[in-house]
Amino acid sequence: MTITDTHTHLYSAAFDQDRDAMMQRALDAGVSRFFVPAIDSGHTQAMLALEAAYPEHVFLMMGLHPTSVKGNYLEELALVEEWLAKRRFHAVGEIGIDLYWDQSFLRQQQDAFLRQIRLAKGQGLPIVIHCREAFDEVFEVLEGERGENLFGIFHCFTGDLEQAKRALSFNMKLGIGGVATFKNGKIDRFLDQIDLGDIVLETDSPYLAPAPYRGKRNESSYIIKVLEKLSTIYNRPQGEIAAVTTENSKMIFGI
Repeated sequence: MTITDTHTHLYSAAFDQDRDAMMQRALDAGVSRFFVPAIDSGHTQAMLALEAAYPEHVFLMMGLHPTSVKGNYLEELALVEEWLAKRRFHAVGEIGIDLYWDQSFLRQQQDAFLRQIRLAKGQGLPIVIHCREAFDEVFEVLEGERGENLFGIFHCFTGDLEQAKRALSFNMKLGIGGVATFKNGKIDRFLDQIDLGDIVLETDSPYLAPAPYRGKRNESSYIIKVLEKLSTIYNRPQGEIAAVTTENSKMIFGI
């Protein structure tokens, strides 16, 4: 059974003390494909080191995370563009809008999101979207960029059914992780109305650990708990869920 974690911050300092052991637990659990999003230039070297250590399993993205969009965001975006020009990445991400922590840089976040979408389009790459307390703002940007060359993943989807359908209308897959296992996560109430072909699995490690690990450090091996939950929701075997969601990830990332 091949399982794909489409969103995991394996380079996080949270794993500095046991990264190799954590990776081995995931590999032992059947997780063999790890797609790793960028945050900002301060994390690039750690990402590259991770890829060098696990070249057959780790696939990198490049982008500027919305919570890292500050006064110097144009300089950061110049570095994103520079990296995309000089080597292969598998997506532009994670990018988007986050109004949970700070709303003072909304205009800059919107601009950074739009610029990075266009970078992705120019290279034929998918985008991986971060959206927190900002569905209307994210959809507004996506609406202006709608087209066949816009595609990717709506990471850590936490919206309602109507928002899910709208996200899918932009050629996105829904990234489903630990939230699906939460008692108050709500997405488990309608997820069976979303075709399994529109779903990919993720952990967002070290964040958003699934039940029964909620509140603790998340890691990629815990994706098994998400897989178990989706098997129940869709009433389909875990192996089938793993196979379909891995194929979905191949459609997005091209590998």
